Amino acid sequence: MAKPCIVLHGGRVIDPALSRDSISDVLISDGRVVAIEANLPPPAGATVIDARGWVVAPGLVDLHVHLREPGQEYKEDILSGTRAAAAGGFTTLCCMPNTVPVNDCRAVTELITRRAREAGLVHVLPVGAISQGLRGEALAEIGEMKDAGVVALSDDGKPVMNGELMRRALEYARTFGLPVVQHCEDSHLAAGGVMNEGPAATRAGLRGQPPAAESAMVARDLELLAWTGGRYHVAHVSTAASVRLVREAKRRGLAVTCEVTPHHLTLTDEACASYDTSTKCAPPLRSPSDREALREGLADGTIDCIATDHAPHAAQEKELEYDQAAFGMIGLETALSLGLRLVAEGVLTLPTLIERMTSGPARAFGLTAGSLRPGAPADLVAFDPVATGTVDRARFRSKSRNSPFHGWQLPGRVLMTLVDGQIVHEASRG
Repeated sequence: MAKPCIVLHGGRVIDPALSRDSISDVLISDGRVVAIEANLPPPAGATVIDARGWVVAPGLVDLHVHLREPGQEYKEDILSGTRAAAAGGFTTLCCMPNTVPVNDCRAVTELITRRAREAGLVHVLPVGAISQGLRGEALAEIGEMKDAGVVALSDDGKPVMNGELMRRALEYARTFGLPVVQHCEDSHLAAGGVMNEGPAATRAGLRGQPPAAESAMVARDLELLAWTGGRYHVAHVSTAASVRLVREAKRRGLAVTCEVTPHHLTLTDEACASYDTSTKCAPPLRSPSDREALREGLADGTIDCIATDHAPHAAQEKELEYDQAAFGMIGLETALSLGLRLVAEGVLTLPTLIERMTSGPARAFGLTAGSLRPGAPADLVAFDPVATGTVDRARFRSKSRNSPFHGWQLPGRVLMTLVDGQIVHEASRG
């Protein structure tokens, strides 16, 4: 089927990968970006979209989502998850392997990629397991998964506690050019903790996880990285100590990258005092000083990118006592607005935010996404940065509703998302 010729006219085009921030037209033909210039004459038959007052940017890239398919489709499936992604402005997702069965072999990787093609919305790039069954005992079939399309390796949801296994994973992944993504948590230090250890946990009467449970694992792995020379990515960094460790490792020249979630940039452990189980996540929400360090690290480039850690759960898994509820919250449909909130607060500039959600994550995993360079696939988002709206979980495209931001007034509205030049999400008019 022929793809439409589209001109987005007069928007503020921001593409940090091209150092572009200008009022321009974007010409799209046959699914690719053809040109970005001011006052482009539209080709005959082109659809012209008035983008004046909009920001037009590369489609957002999320390195860390849980789509739950196969095996837990009652929480989310690839179709519902990619609908949520498109509504949030994301055009590329990297999905974690803690499915049922685990994505630790070619067959599961191929199933995920096939289901994503059938959904036909956004690009879904599988992340393969480090260990068989996420058990942390033996390496998964890394070569087969690489051939089937995985772009990284992780046991996310569980840490790789065995240092020897992590060393072998870094060495073996290096031969395939894959980053190793670690859920940094010393499971012995963190055991039983449901929120951050500190005064807020004491007041709430909930058992805490010490911040050192994360930073101790980061420190160990960085020493292994220095020994192996592989590529290492810290998932959902949450503590000031971890940020310091990554900053120093980068100064040492190690191939380390890291991500931070919108909720760790926005909330603190004080939010858990409400006993709203939507605030229960792993790693837990941290102290105000940790949040400040995360914001500083994101602004100065120590933290490479924002990733949602979109973790859908069914109501019956969250409507429990705080101790018993599942860890995790959804984030695909609120991430951009929470980022724009940081811009409004002066934490980031708008171009920096877009970089941390497009070319930054693409660079961390070595992906070709994240730019509107001529000839690239026309994956882009157009949004109104000024419009405000109230988060309403009943309107989410996700199957799940576990968001702590329900009722929040947030800036920004995604107006249109295109993937390969096709409109996959368009906001209703009015």
